[in-house]
Amino acid sequence: MRSRYSAFVREDAAWLRATWHASTRPAELDFEPGARWLGLEVRRHCLIDADHAEVEFVARYRVAGQAVRLHETSRFVREGGHWFYVDGAQHERARK
Repeated sequence: MRSRYSAFVREDAAWLRATWHASTRPAELDFEPGARWLGLEVRRHCLIDADHAEVEFVARYRVAGQAVRLHETSRFVREGGHWFYVDGAQHERARK
């Protein structure tokens, strides 16, 4: 999770694509123009079994003078010894 957050900060589409499961990976990635990332809080992680996990996090960033808070629970799957992001359920995405 932390490496994917760092990839968003650096706008590293190659890393995000490499860590995204092929079944849900988008053809293209769009980054929020002018976003300034402020931090990541991993609230919990849950190993469901040897090859499935969930991570709940809150990521904060500022864009166009507004603070944005993204609260999500992400699902990950391990294949070939590597973890891949599958998808996420957003709890909240609020601009303040």
